[in-house]
Amino acid sequence: MTYRFSDLVTACEGDWRTYIEHEFVRALGEGALEEEAFRHYLKQDYLFLIHFARAYALAAYKSRTLEDLRQAHEGLKAIVDLEMGLHVDYCREWGISEEDLAALPEARATMAYTRYVLDTGNRGDLLDLHVALAPCLVGYGEIANWLNGRPETVRGKGNPYDAWIAMYESDEFQAAMRAERDWLDARLADVTPARFAELTQVFRDATRLEIDFWQMGLDRAD
Repeated sequence: MTYRFSDLVTACEGDWRTYIEHEFVRALGEGALEEEAFRHYLKQDYLFLIHFARAYALAAYKSRTLEDLRQAHEGLKAIVDLEMGLHVDYCREWGISEEDLAALPEARATMAYTRYVLDTGNRGDLLDLHVALAPCLVGYGEIANWLNGRPETVRGKGNPYDAWIAMYESDEFQAAMRAERDWLDARLADVTPARFAELTQVFRDATRLEIDFWQMGLDRAD
């Protein structure tokens, strides 16, 4: 049997839908999310990005081909040289300074997910690491698309979170999401049923931790 990324989603359908359609996401799309909940999420997402960059550095270390090494390098550069700066600028628009971000303590949900990703990558191989990261990279693109398919979603000036949706519906992010799915499809095609079962557990765990991350923002939990 040949596996694809969609098979991981099917195997974890309940958790995946709970993540994609979380109350935080719905409220954000409708412009009804409490601003303090969004600010709390933004702050913790900054810390997540730092560990996301570390994960790409780990991906470079785990790479066995020049193609994979280049991919990891480009991902690391994109986060450190571009995305971090954009996130800092966006936070500033929400009244959160770079000094505030630098002094942030990590919420437990942030620690749980980021350390799980890094631990999975350390213990496993490059595919394990990519599967652990997939709910973030693929999931955020899927969330933007899901929001745009909902009649309840408010776009434009009527929604203070419109720029967030725009970020993940952008051609650049959607292309990165498709590239990641293609990479996963190519590697999953060669795995055995037993290996696929292991990767399914990684994907399920990571998806549940992403659910906790949304809930952390909604509850403004430390």
